[in-house]
Amino acid sequence: MTDTTTLAPRLVRVTPAPPVRIVHLGLGAFARSHTAWYTAHATDAADWGIAAYAGRTRTLADALTAQDGLYTLVLRGPQDDSTETITSLVRAHAAADVRQLLNDLAAASTAVVTLTITEAGYKLSAGGTLDLADPGVLADLHLLRTIGADRIDADVASPVTVLGRLVLGLELRRRAGNGPVTLLSCDNLPDNGGVLLSAVAALAAVVPGLADWIRESVGFASSSVDRITPRLSGADAAALEAALDDRSPVVAEPFGDWVISGDFLAGRPAWDTAGARFVDDLEPWEARKLWMLNGAHTLLACLGALRGHSTVAEAIADPVCRDAVERLWDEAAGNLPPGLELADYRDALLERFGNSRISHALTQIAADTVTKLRLRIAPVVVAELASGRVPLGGATAVAAWIAAGRAGLLPDPSTTRAESIRDSIEQVHPRLAADSAFVALVEQVLAQLPSAQTAPPERG
Repeated sequence: MTDTTTLAPRLVRVTPAPPVRIVHLGLGAFARSHTAWYTAHATDAADWGIAAYAGRTRTLADALTAQDGLYTLVLRGPQDDSTETITSLVRAHAAADVRQLLNDLAAASTAVVTLTITEAGYKLSAGGTLDLADPGVLADLHLLRTIGADRIDADVASPVTVLGRLVLGLELRRRAGNGPVTLLSCDNLPDNGGVLLSAVAALAAVVPGLADWIRESVGFASSSVDRITPRLSGADAAALEAALDDRSPVVAEPFGDWVISGDFLAGRPAWDTAGARFVDDLEPWEARKLWMLNGAHTLLACLGALRGHSTVAEAIADPVCRDAVERLWDEAAGNLPPGLELADYRDALLERFGNSRISHALTQIAADTVTKLRLRIAPVVVAELASGRVPLGGATAVAAWIAAGRAGLLPDPSTTRAESIRDSIEQVHPRLAADSAFVALVEQVLAQLPSAQTAPPERG
């Protein structure tokens, strides 16, 4: 990437920035291609600005700050690109800017807090609740217990986890008397708003009075988000920066979808005017996306890597990988209600996966695979077994994960430490590990998989 400290600003805001009324946790490429895009395209965009906090280094925040928060979004179709400058991001901060984050969370002007912190950011146990054995969670519980009724020094009180910082910000908001706010999860978790509520409540329970205030003054909305946004290689990013004269461009597919459910206690942008859908029952739409798009991605990340592929487009072009995906989709479709336009959705997914101009690396998708299997694959397998059917697609995903882990192809090494196939499956879902027939099916599929290939198989 280009050294941002030696160059003059490239993008400059020529109209007044919208007032900050949204705080976003987990600033990255996806948040900028999706949440910020919908906010910028709402009819009341001039009233809704975003202050966003990155998850790791200062590099992204510094680059965006040098450009007044502006950046170029490149929508990359199969044949050509379209570009636009996104204006909804007003301030970008590093995760280390805890004091500013706490001030923003407590501010009366903040109406919505959105999150894209990935599944791992919720610190969930295998049972789906807050992992009380996690060192970061333990540290934050200790901090929250000790803040007392005195003034909180934001320079000293620095929670470890994103959720710990969120809860401390809510406590500051309560003390300031600054009214209601809604938290909107945009992560790939079933009932993500409910999961967020559960985790926040568990942390808030140790602060006197906070849990009661949250029940009255904090809304928890859920959403299903969908836009493939690949991580760019260093060379691709540098070339794009030079071509666009932009230090932090984002590339995404043209397709975008956002389904939202919940009440917004202090208002929200008119996201529906930008194409977002508001529904009373999010669960079927959420399951469709998690089980079909995200589930297929997890399968391809493991099986595709075993067969020598590096991107989604390469993997879906391999008949073996495509057949496995189709089986997985058949099983998912058998457990979804009518009215979700599944045939059209499957056709669209194949077209999107096959867009070779979107270089979606399998290594990017493979991060934290065991958590993704719990959320994207295990529910369908459990439902298939309960219906007396053989979940070959789900078993293939689990077997490919085990094989890829053994071959050293995944960033998550947990499978290499498991003593048996059953122990590996236990990490995904205890009920599946207790099902001897499913364990035998995984063992059967595993025996037929390649250990690893260094190059894609030849295609006739």
